[in-house]
Amino acid sequence: MTSGPGPGAPERRIPGVRALGVDLGSKRVGIAVSDTSGTIASALTTVHRSKSRRHDHSEIAKLVKIEECEVVVVGLPLSLDGTHGPAAKSAVKEAKQLEENVGVPVEMYDERFTTVTAERHMMEVGLDAKQRRKVVDKAAAAVILQGWLDHRRNTWPTNVET
Repeated sequence: MTSGPGPGAPERRIPGVRALGVDLGSKRVGIAVSDTSGTIASALTTVHRSKSRRHDHSEIAKLVKIEECEVVVVGLPLSLDGTHGPAAKSAVKEAKQLEENVGVPVEMYDERFTTVTAERHMMEVGLDAKQRRKVVDKAAAAVILQGWLDHRRNTWPTNVET
């Protein structure tokens, strides 16, 4: 039988985690970071793609170190039907390469509609098209990371066996 903690017993809570969110793009990589409690994601910066993925991954690794992150969450661009198309396969391949360079685990999280969600939010707050282009990548990374944080919090077991 599963039940909550008894009187006076400590409640099990999801441990905090500092995470870096990554939205891989062909020209830019959006970066977001969570707060230290692993509750809220915020847009951080954009890494402009170079000719070398190794260089790009090195830049991301620097951010992991600076921000003291324990995990990197990379957006997984699944097809609308949930299958792994060419974009998803490419992202999985790059995420594996990234993990070799950042020194922390890399997880992937479904990023369907994140750019649309980020664009819609930016329009709601009144940013024009030029302003949106400057921040859409890191805003999309924040949407990806927030989704991962919320999913993690909502699936963490809070009940204990009695």
